[in-house]
Formats: sequence, C-alpha cells, structure tokens
Amino acid sequence: MRRTRNAKIVATLGPASSDLDTMRRMFLAGVDVFRLNFSHGSADDHRARIDTLRVLEQETARPIGILADLQGPKLRIGTFVGGPVTLAEGGAFRLDLDPAPGDTRRASLPHPEIFAALAPGAELLLNDGRLRLAVERCGADFAETRVLVGGKLSDRKGVNVPGVVLPLTSLTPKDRRDLDLALELGVDWVALSFVQRPEDLDEARALIKGRALIMCKLEKPAAVDRLEEIVERSDAVMVARGDLGVELPAERVPSIQKRIVRSCRRLGRPVIVATQMLESMVESPVPTRAEASDVATAIYDGVDAVMLSAESAAGKHPVEAVAMMNRIIEQVEADPAYRQMIDASHTPALPGEADIAEAVVAAMRDAVALLHARAIVCYTSSGHTSLRAARARPEAPVLSLTPRPETARRLALVWGIHSVQIKDVSNVVEMTASACETARRESFAQAGQTIVAIAGVPFGTSGTTNLMRIATV
Repeated sequence: MRRTRNAKIVATLGPASSDLDTMRRMFLAGVDVFRLNFSHGSADDHRARIDTLRVLEQETARPIGILADLQGPKLRIGTFVGGPVTLAEGGAFRLDLDPAPGDTRRASLPHPEIFAALAPGAELLLNDGRLRLAVERCGADFAETRVLVGGKLSDRKGVNVPGVVLPLTSLTPKDRRDLDLALELGVDWVALSFVQRPEDLDEARALIKGRALIMCKLEKPAAVDRLEEIVERSDAVMVARGDLGVELPAERVPSIQKRIVRSCRRLGRPVIVATQMLESMVESPVPTRAEASDVATAIYDGVDAVMLSAESAAGKHPVEAVAMMNRIIEQVEADPAYRQMIDASHTPALPGEADIAEAVVAAMRDAVALLHARAIVCYTSSGHTSLRAARARPEAPVLSLTPRPETARRLALVWGIHSVQIKDVSNVVEMTASACETARRESFAQAGQTIVAIAGVPFGTSGTTNLMRIATV
C-alpha cells in the first residue's frame, strides 16, 4: 500500500488507541508514525503498544515509525493548606523552598535552579500562563513577586519562566530511565523536551549512540534564540506550540512557526507541526473550520508532518481525526497553488556551499521536472540520500530503497518518502533493474514510463550520494 500524499501524519497513542484493531484502523486511515508520550503510561503500557505496532507492521508489510516523546523537566509549585487559592491582581506573593503548604500570601516552589536564574524584573507564569507574577526581589531560596494577572491557583500547577535560561538539563533521571526503555524496545525517534541550548542535544546524542534519531521539541524562547545551531544539531524538529504559546504572546507563535519551518527546510531537517491541530475532535466528530485551516497552512508551508495529540490518545474519535487530517492534506496537495508555493519556498544551496550530493539532487530535481518522471528511486543505507531528495521537494514521489529496516522506519516521518526494504545491490546494472522493478511493483510507474534513480557509489557507504541514472521501466 502507498499513501496518495507527501506530508506525513504522526498520531499519539493513549487509552483511546491502545488495541490492535484501533491501531490498524488508524494506520489504514493514514498514520505514518505513532508517538508514545512518556509523560503518561507505565513501562508495561509502552512495551505492549510497541509490540502491537510491530505485529501491525508485519501484517501490513509496511515500515511503521515509532516516536518516544520524553517528558523533560516539569516545574511545579507545591500544595495549599485549604485547597485552591485566589491571587488578586496587584497583590504580593512569595515563592520559596519551604515545603510547607501555601496560602494566599506564599507557596512552595521546590526548584532552587529557578531562584538561581531569577533577577528583579523577571516574570513567572503559573498554570499554563493563566497567572502572571513579576519578580521584585529574589535570592537563592526565595522570590518576592507582584501579581500582574491574578486568578485561581491550585496544587502543583506548572511554572514557566519566559526569557530566562534555566540551569537545567533537558534529561531528568526519569527521562534517562525512559530513554533506556525506549532504546531497549527499539524506537526509531526520540523527542527531547525542554531543549534550551544546542548542548542539550549533545548530551542526548552521547547517550543514544546512534540507536535512534533525535527530534528536538522547540518550545522554549531560549531555543528559538539559537534556532540555527539547534536545528543543525537535530535530526528533526517539532514545533511544540503548547509551551511555546505559554511563554510567548500568542500572536508571535505563527510567525515563529514559519521561521522554524523555513530554517528546517533550508537545512534539510524534517519538521513537524504539533499541538491542538484538530483539538475539537477530542469531543466532536468534525473539526472547526479554523483547525482545518491550521493543518492546511502547515502543509502549504511544506512541513514534513503534522501531529495529533489528545485527539488520538484520549479523544472519542481517534480514527476519524486521522482520516480528517489525511483528507485535508490530500486536498491541499491537489491544489495547483500548493506546487507553486512549494517551488517558491525552495532554497537551493548557494554557490560555494554545495557539495557533490547537493549537485546530484539539483540535477535530479530538474530532470524530474523536464521529463515528467513518475518516481525518484533512492538507494540508501543510512537514509542520507533519501533525506537529500526529500529536502528538494521534487514533483515526483520518492521511492526509498534500503536494506536496513531501521532506516525504512525512520524515513516514515519524512515528506514524500515511501520506503521499501530490499536486498543489497552491488553495481549500477543491478541498481537500475531493481529500481525499475520496485517502482512497477509498488505502483509508482508502469512499463514505458521514466524514473530517476540516485545513489552513492560505492554502495552501502553512508553520505556518498554521487550518482544519478535515468531509466525507462
């Protein structure tokens, strides 16, 4: 089976979508990568879901990508003596390390690293930004604040510190345990939460040691400030609009989303847009018009994938949400304006910056357009060649042939790529024959039609894209 679209769909598994039948229907409706949210669920839950997905993979004979999303640091206030309190605008409120339950005048904030980074004038956001405090005086174990935006506050609500780089690693002890489990279970992608600086990715890469690819969740303003460095060190990027929309004014999020997408496309990193894309479908069988437009806008921008969170994990209509997202993508990609916008936003390498692989891909893109080739066939071991082809956003679909199942699964996330696991080839004649046969068998081309094949010679050597061949099926 093959998708009739280029952009991919990521769907989160949860209580509403943990059985084989539901996963099967979600996959058939359009899911390419399944996300496991390690903020919820036990080790046994995650193990069972991955086992089920691998059964589904065997049943459908298609590679299925699995993304493990690590929780990251969770900053929360303590508890209150008599239940929720109400903070009045303009009132004073103290935060400190004292674990005693709080009241309307103070609360525990058991995170010394926050106090270490604060300075007068900094702001603290509580309960997803619903309450806002301004720091007037602070020390190593306290902060005296003034309430800028008041409201009800209850036990263990989240704390955000916008504009401040906190002395925290993105990997907590829980994350390290979850990472060990995820790698043991053979996930394909690991998403890092709370990334603030490029060095956070280096730490994770040293632990993962190539056993999975790393996806950076961009949800902190500090990370956006160092966007290019972080994108370069990532294998993929998620525009995580939840916390990003808490720590930044809502009106800034759309332009930042577009900036991140442009950066990822220029640097050739797969990019996902996530959070509340079809949020109303948690309860409703149909989305709002604004939600449909939100998904469509991301597709017009050329993202690799769009993601469902609560809609598929805990919603009443997980399969319908996937089907709706699939239909929106297909409708956008059928619009003639879509191709025009993709071509207009393509950024080829500048003279002096390109390498041999870039030159081969540029020639491939031109050949496909001139010859109206039916498919691009990429031979790849690591996925490098197929990623290069996808970055160009060519007019023809990318048929990615690899001998490695882990490569096929990882590429399930990437725009336009249809992965097939094959045996190794040893020479160009074998490569051409295999390309034509696979393109015909997978319904990408018929006898007499043209395909363009690219590869790296010698075969099996990562990062050596240096060959293009035009063939007739």
